[in-house]
Amino acid sequence: MATILKHAVPKSEVAASLDQVRETVTGVIADIRARGDEAVRAYSEKFDKWSPDSFRLTDEEVEKIVASVPQQVIDDIRFVQEQVRTFARHQLDSLREFEVETLPGVRLGQKHIPVQAAGAYIPGGRYPLTASAHMTIVTAKVAGVPRVVACTPPIHGEIPAATVAAMHLAGADEIWLLGGVQAVAAMSVGTDTMRPVNLIAGPGNAYVAEAKRQLFGEVGIDLFAGPTEILVLADEQADPFVCAVDLLSQAEHGPDSPAVLITTSRELAEKTIAEVERLLPGMPTRDFAEPAWRDHGQVHVVDTHDELYTLADAFAFEHVEVLTAEPRLALERMTQYGALFLGEGTCVSFGDKVIGTNHVLPTRGAARYTGGLWVGKYLKTVTYQEVTDTDSQALLGRLCGRAARVELFEGHARSGDLRAAKAAGDELPWNTP
Repeated sequence: MATILKHAVPKSEVAASLDQVRETVTGVIADIRARGDEAVRAYSEKFDKWSPDSFRLTDEEVEKIVASVPQQVIDDIRFVQEQVRTFARHQLDSLREFEVETLPGVRLGQKHIPVQAAGAYIPGGRYPLTASAHMTIVTAKVAGVPRVVACTPPIHGEIPAATVAAMHLAGADEIWLLGGVQAVAAMSVGTDTMRPVNLIAGPGNAYVAEAKRQLFGEVGIDLFAGPTEILVLADEQADPFVCAVDLLSQAEHGPDSPAVLITTSRELAEKTIAEVERLLPGMPTRDFAEPAWRDHGQVHVVDTHDELYTLADAFAFEHVEVLTAEPRLALERMTQYGALFLGEGTCVSFGDKVIGTNHVLPTRGAARYTGGLWVGKYLKTVTYQEVTDTDSQALLGRLCGRAARVELFEGHARSGDLRAAKAAGDELPWNTP
């Protein structure tokens, strides 16, 4: 039985906010469909105070921007991208193409084809999220995507040089200084100056997530990646200071970012709450972290580790940090999460920024049915078939005829009959003059 020491705001309030987001996004997408580049420019000016002659950076502009970035930053970007690239290559190696002969002369195969154009959305606004460039662009290039369009917004009317450098070093084929719904819509439906892509990937705020939701089907998406979530699982041996620091590390993403603690120790829960309240006033990002903790923070106390993992799975959160005596038990006990971070030495921020696994992860319960962005999201797994043996053609043709007629599909049946007739001389009673 769980005891809740801290509640979040009612879900009805969150739903009302999402309704407003949905209405705004619907209008923006409709306008961009109708007016194209003109609408894109208007929304960029409205939301980002940004309206250059061209939103796409030229090669010369990119080179100049990259040259302005300190060498240490460039070195760090290269190092982290190599971690992401290495992990993505291992993922690619785990995917197998094959061809198998299931009957004489019957060959069935599977192959992986990269999408031909992907859009990478790299959030900006307040923070220059260079890491999202690594996650979306590097992974796409490992998958073999030939055209990657990367969009990021300006920050207070300025070019985010480090983000541009990360996009360039990751291998982006086109770099656009464009953000928000207007970027996602332009990449999805296309304009006079931007050719549309086949798939959109990358995290973003509630408006970006809603734009991806509304455009899904017309364009593929990686997943619905809304406000960042962190769930910390802890027992009596955990350090409340560590719990508090790590909860706030994700709360600073935005005022709607849930930060939740589930613990078997009431003492740890109370100490963690006290530590959060002590640390918050001094945080440079307090304006985001404080409302996130106030409105979306939760603390639950449970009696047993069984309850701990059961409740954790019910949350199905994006990030789950396991600060228990035996953290690897979570690998056996949990089934619904975006990514696990096992033990005190492994913080969620490692996954966000440097360790190499992808940080584009499912939120708002989507971990119930999907994992995060990975190299396979950029690949289409397709099949092919070939029948060259006449005995097998006859066998399958007769079987197809019988199976199709059970379902009242006469056209299908005749297609099978015809193969049996050509391979083995079967009669076609329906083929009368």
